[in-house]
Amino acid sequence: MDDQALLRYSRHILLEEFGIDGQERVSAAHALVIGAGGLGSPVALYLAGAGVGRITLVDDDTVDVTNLQRQIVHSNARVGMAKVESAAEAMRALNPEIEVQPIRARADLQLLEQLVPGADVVLDCSDNFDTRHRVNEACVTHRKPLVAGAAIRFDGQLSVYDVRHSDGPCYACLFPADAVFEETRCAVMGVFSPVVGTMGTLQAHEALKLIAGIDGTLSGRLLMFDGRRSRFDTLQVRRDPKCAVCGHLHR
Repeated sequence: MDDQALLRYSRHILLEEFGIDGQERVSAAHALVIGAGGLGSPVALYLAGAGVGRITLVDDDTVDVTNLQRQIVHSNARVGMAKVESAAEAMRALNPEIEVQPIRARADLQLLEQLVPGADVVLDCSDNFDTRHRVNEACVTHRKPLVAGAAIRFDGQLSVYDVRHSDGPCYACLFPADAVFEETRCAVMGVFSPVVGTMGTLQAHEALKLIAGIDGTLSGRLLMFDGRRSRFDTLQVRRDPKCAVCGHLHR
């Protein structure tokens, strides 16, 4: 690590739990981010600012003026640009030392099979159950830690799904693919803009702890945020031994 890097990341290096070793792990890491919208915006900026050496962004959408209320990685001047290209431009402006790989595509199984094996951590910042389940399946298959967040209206939730641990649940343990859930989208139900910022920032928080080797991640816990009352609650969650996705791993 050269003098410029020591200066740039000095506030992390000063942390006893982080130090130079943690920063070197961050600089050598590859983070895969699915979604460059409300959740993906703070994720992209904080991972870039922290110096994650390689960040791959996947999203098939373009920047719309209605996004700018909450998707802070984009700007009015980039309306109409692919979200991944817009985000990459902002990330490189913040930290030109990192490598950003923008992929304008939907996160289908074929693409995930190409990208997940090479990632150190995967962050699901998507907005629909189908994508979340595809990402989870790929992470279970390749034993990669997944940081998954969600936000709608004034509410958010977040957890770390890490099946490298025998007691670690996967996303499908909590939200089975065959269960019936209300699919809600910001375009229909609305979302309070700081809620996606709060949850996306916490996703980056958990991902950086995983990369740097800092204990105390949300694995085995579901964090819920009530934005109306500005209150967090945590539920203990367990691995489902009958889970259709990860149940076979620890038999």
